[in-house]
Amino acid sequence: MQAEIAIARSTATRKVIPIVPYSVKGRYRNIKSIILNLAFGVYFLLPWLPWDNEAGQALLFDIGNSRFHIFGIMLYPQDLMVLMGIMIIAATLLFIASAMYGRIFCGFFCFQTLWTDAFRYIEKWIQGEAQARKRLQQAPWSKRKLVLLGSTHALWLLLSFATAVTFTLYFANAGSLFIQIFLGNAAVVAYVTIAVLTTTTYIAAGFAREDICFVACPYGKFQGVMQDSSTVNVTYDTIRGEGQHGRQAPTATLKTAEIRSSQGFGDCIDCNYCVNVCPTGVDIRKGLQIGCISCGLCIDACNNIMDSLKLPHGLIRFDHDKHIQEPDVRQHKWGKAKLAGYFTLLAASLVFTAHAMSNLAPLTAMIHQQRQPLVIQLSDGSLRNRYELRITNKSATTETYHLKLDGLPAGSFKGRNSITIPAGKSYSNDFSISLPAEIARKTSGFTVTVIPQTHPESSVHLKASYFSRYP
Repeated sequence: MQAEIAIARSTATRKVIPIVPYSVKGRYRNIKSIILNLAFGVYFLLPWLPWDNEAGQALLFDIGNSRFHIFGIMLYPQDLMVLMGIMIIAATLLFIASAMYGRIFCGFFCFQTLWTDAFRYIEKWIQGEAQARKRLQQAPWSKRKLVLLGSTHALWLLLSFATAVTFTLYFANAGSLFIQIFLGNAAVVAYVTIAVLTTTTYIAAGFAREDICFVACPYGKFQGVMQDSSTVNVTYDTIRGEGQHGRQAPTATLKTAEIRSSQGFGDCIDCNYCVNVCPTGVDIRKGLQIGCISCGLCIDACNNIMDSLKLPHGLIRFDHDKHIQEPDVRQHKWGKAKLAGYFTLLAASLVFTAHAMSNLAPLTAMIHQQRQPLVIQLSDGSLRNRYELRITNKSATTETYHLKLDGLPAGSFKGRNSITIPAGKSYSNDFSISLPAEIARKTSGFTVTVIPQTHPESSVHLKASYFSRYP
């Protein structure tokens, strides 16, 4: 309840001021840097990764031909169960991360966080540390200020443009599209996509930054209802930090932990370094807030200060409320039932997706009986039913399919017994079944087997009903 009140209060009282975070060194800054480099490496290089498939690249969302190439797998819209399974796994992982570790996804993996970090690296590289950047913002316009700001924004735009161009490469052959874009021969939709993504990336990572987390992102709004007292968050140890008389800067007589404790002062020296390094301007000492993205930079900042004072780490740390309120009672981070439930859901999602992927076939086939009319009586007294067989070729090459009917006398089939379909296309094959009246009354159905010429082991068996009268 206190956490929810703190979130509401922080939303209502937030001041919109420019945030210029200080640099910090430490474990979580190193982890964020590693994830940033890996994420950028994957994003920018994956379209260029060659792969032994029809597309020639590892990842290709071929919208024009309605198929996705994901490494060695080719998915069509008919493979909805696989796509749904992948989305369920992603949602389940996000839910588990939120329930166990709060907004850790936001702090380490969110695209907004990653690209904002990259923009701030550029800003720091050109303009200097936070203090220098603040002085530059307040300085009157000059040639130096114009060059520094102009260079910063030029590199921001270049990174935004590279981000947008790379995004389009996931939807066509990377090599061909890349050349077409710069020769002016690409499709209009490619240039529109590049223009929109360049603009939005430039604005979101260069200007909006933390406002995306506060205003645009819905995730931060409902994080409070996904957590409980056992959720691990970035937490300030109020008991240790405040003591009996609150915070006090270190003096000649207030240096050691023993002296500070004996005089009733907490370990927090109110240096505000934890606030200065926060990319969203949160003061974690005020409790859990909507702007906290669990990036851990305030932990690095506080630990550095504790090192300089020869005080123990952990004044700000990843922990859960129960342990903060009852420091002498060590509790398991997560209840066993909750932990079992979350991972059961994840395991079920993985099994479901694996099962759907294992049942992928190079074709899909459906048979429908034409209902108007359901039964036709011919001049010789025989009865005819008409059918539509629809086959989708999900393989990478043109395929010929042969039809085999079981449960019917010879000569009753009228139509094509083979059909050739290009890769990724769906064709229909209409046929009819005519039976003498006496045989028709004894026939309730039959089986149609669709046999691919090059992959007969992938044959599909379809059951169809036969009607001798209207039901």
